[in-house]
Amino acid sequence: MKKITAIIKPFKLDDVKDALLDLDISGMTVAEVRGHGRQKGHTELYRGAEYNVDFIPKTELSIVVSANRVDAAVEAICTAANTGKIGDGKIFVSTIERVIRIRTGEENEDALS
Repeated sequence: MKKITAIIKPFKLDDVKDALLDLDISGMTVAEVRGHGRQKGHTELYRGAEYNVDFIPKTELSIVVSANRVDAAVEAICTAANTGKIGDGKIFVSTIERVIRIRTGEENEDALS
């Protein structure tokens, strides 16, 4: 099993969610996060004063899928989240050793569906 964590632009969340649902991947966790990479930040004006915004609002999406579905999920996220502009985000794939559904006690692949 693999955990896919994607950091994307907030307005692309619905597109990514729909792309994953098309693959029958419905379990996901979403969090509002802030950060920067090459995008660095920008300057804004507030009540006549200029200030730097170092951390840009992003959305973090986490899903766990069986190993044979990783490539399809990553491709769906890449396609749906792509704007072609700096700050589109990153995808991280890591290994998950064990999953347990608390309510039923099901484990691993059985707990994912």
